[in-house]
Amino acid sequence: MKAALALEDGTYVEGKAFGAEVDAEGEIIFCTGMTGYVEALTDPSYKGQILMMTYPLIGNYGVCREDFESDGVKVEGFVVRELCKTPSNWRSEMTVDQLLKEYDVPGIEGVDTRMLTKKIRIFGTMKAAMAVGDVEKDELVRRAVEQPFIGDVDLVDKVCVTEPKKYWADGKLEVVLIDCGVKMSIVRQLLRRGVNLTLVPYNFDHKEILEMDPDGVFISNGPGDPARVKPTIKTIRKLIGKVPIAGICLGHQLTALALGAKTFKLKFGHHGSNQPVKDFETGRVFISSQNHNFAVDERTLPKEMEVTQINLNDMTVEGMVNRDVPLITVQYHPEAGPGPHDTYFFFDRFVKMLKEYR
Repeated sequence: MKAALALEDGTYVEGKAFGAEVDAEGEIIFCTGMTGYVEALTDPSYKGQILMMTYPLIGNYGVCREDFESDGVKVEGFVVRELCKTPSNWRSEMTVDQLLKEYDVPGIEGVDTRMLTKKIRIFGTMKAAMAVGDVEKDELVRRAVEQPFIGDVDLVDKVCVTEPKKYWADGKLEVVLIDCGVKMSIVRQLLRRGVNLTLVPYNFDHKEILEMDPDGVFISNGPGDPARVKPTIKTIRKLIGKVPIAGICLGHQLTALALGAKTFKLKFGHHGSNQPVKDFETGRVFISSQNHNFAVDERTLPKEMEVTQINLNDMTVEGMVNRDVPLITVQYHPEAGPGPHDTYFFFDRFVKMLKEYR
């Protein structure tokens, strides 16, 4: 069946449909990972977005539920150059086509993803719309243009837990994880280090968190504009200095906002598994996995916050530490499902901070 994709600037391409036979709208972004499409499709941070892979062949190793980062597909739509219909992998349980059908998400293949990627790099991320079947070009472009800007949409409440959820590691450390759209790889990394976790919704009150008497608080990744997640910002502000805190991705941005700093939208974001990050304390450069459209404005950070890491592509803030209270954050994904694993040490550092504080 035919499918079409339209961008808000009037770009219109046709291809072949796969996945669910439904329409979709969202902000189109490109991901440069050569592998990890299963993790990307199920990453809650992609909620509200149409995901396009720059690697030309997608689906060749199939889909394994063990690799899911959440309870299902979170993207609004999926765009690829060529889709593999017959994966070769002993772990594979289904094809990408079957996965998208199961979660009612449309896909389009046979389009020039290189051209679309170059366009986004030049002009920035854009609103987009996908449709399956007979499509009227002007109507699809109109739908792309008239949909709300992603910064005007509340997305976190669509991907987080609605009530506290416990994960046991039979360890001695107790951590409250504020769920803004957490990846399961983060949960797994903390459990492997003997940390018992209690996931709470993004709008959980700080008093209830302190009543749990945790050894620390962890703020997760998640979708959308951090400035819209006001309940979490308020909670973090009340917790700083009372308990050790760590944040990843959206959690990094929310912590900065809680301290009075500002964030801004990147031109086309960081999406992929090959972002170089320099650490000032060691002088080392790490290759990191990232997925975010917003960044912290370094000029607005308070004096007690020290930038410890930067992105070598655009010099944006990648890591921060508070010199007065136990607080560390990173912009990238140290849990890195599927990889690279250069930055696992962030979780070790968090656990060490918890033990020292206790």
